[in-house]
Amino acid sequence: MKKKWEIYEPNQELVKEISDKHNISNLLAKVLINRNIVKDEEINVFLEPKRNNFNDPFLMLDMEKTVERIIKAIKNKEKTIIYGDYDVDGITSITVLKKFLNERGLDVEYYIPNRLEEGYGLNKEAVQQIAEKGYKLMITVDCGISGIEEVKLANELGIETIITDHHEQLAELPEAFSIINPKRKDNTYPFRGLAGVGVVFKLIQAISMKLGLDEKEYLKYLDIVCIGTISDIVPLVDENRVIAKLGLKLVKVTKNVGLMELIKEIGYKNIDSSMVSFGIAPRVNACGRMGKQEEALKLFLTEDKEEAREITKKLNKYNVERQEKEKKIFDEAIEKLSKENIEELNSIVLAEENWHHGVIRNSSFKNYRKIFQANHFNLF
Repeated sequence: MKKKWEIYEPNQELVKEISDKHNISNLLAKVLINRNIVKDEEINVFLEPKRNNFNDPFLMLDMEKTVERIIKAIKNKEKTIIYGDYDVDGITSITVLKKFLNERGLDVEYYIPNRLEEGYGLNKEAVQQIAEKGYKLMITVDCGISGIEEVKLANELGIETIITDHHEQLAELPEAFSIINPKRKDNTYPFRGLAGVGVVFKLIQAISMKLGLDEKEYLKYLDIVCIGTISDIVPLVDENRVIAKLGLKLVKVTKNVGLMELIKEIGYKNIDSSMVSFGIAPRVNACGRMGKQEEALKLFLTEDKEEAREITKKLNKYNVERQEKEKKIFDEAIEKLSKENIEELNSIVLAEENWHHGVIRNSSFKNYRKIFQANHFNLF
């Protein structure tokens, strides 16, 4: 397969200007220009992000009414539940919001759908269970924007729903009490790229501002917000870069018992984005893939070191099981491929009834690509 490289050459005068003005190399100046980061303020945020670089959370649609509704729930001690996702973004989102609201005096519970039995997002059976337990307020994190029918059912059952999400909306929005999502089609917020936990961070920032709390009351969660943001592979620009840069500094001195024990267990020398992406994320995600999603959440919520050590061992065990299942599926897929003349095929679909669907979506696509290309099959 022939490849044609097209290399963008930025304006050399602009390269020199940015390099001299910000005391950086020409190479870094080119990178910034290629990413369309050319204004002084944008360059400063990229190079040295600070806590005052966060946008005003009240610029996000529905933030004001959401904050007022949650403060009302805090004052009235309403029975409230957080409905999250089973991946790292969802787990960290639940962690941050639950801990923050608990500290405000609201004893919230949580619900995480089982990946193998319920799949992603809101489902009617879960909403029914939540209603039967008497919850009056449901806050979704990292999900909910597509739950049209589920939110409708929640309304019928007397549950008010606050949606916090970062996924693209469908043609219409759910009829929720409020929807905080920078990817709403009517969005006016200056940054669309937040992860689900980033949206939760903006929410607790807004609540803190409304209650007149010290900024440390929400900034202290940046270690967990950083883990979810990096793991969700969102672009590390704008607010995400601020979250990642400041968050990684907090990860190094984290007071979260579970995160501390997990870092010790994986044994990385450097606390950086690679440690998060290849050390923490696979272990936390393995819980959801193996149908053990609550173990990861318990790790981040526990205050007991011994419990954290035990859970960390489980996370490692689930990750090894995930790797073994993935390898088995991969080997079986290759065996299937070996029986076909792939040069004559326009597309390939491989399936087996016993392939673990919690793992198959994570199978090594890069390895498949290498094999296809080694056989001169142009994939995509």
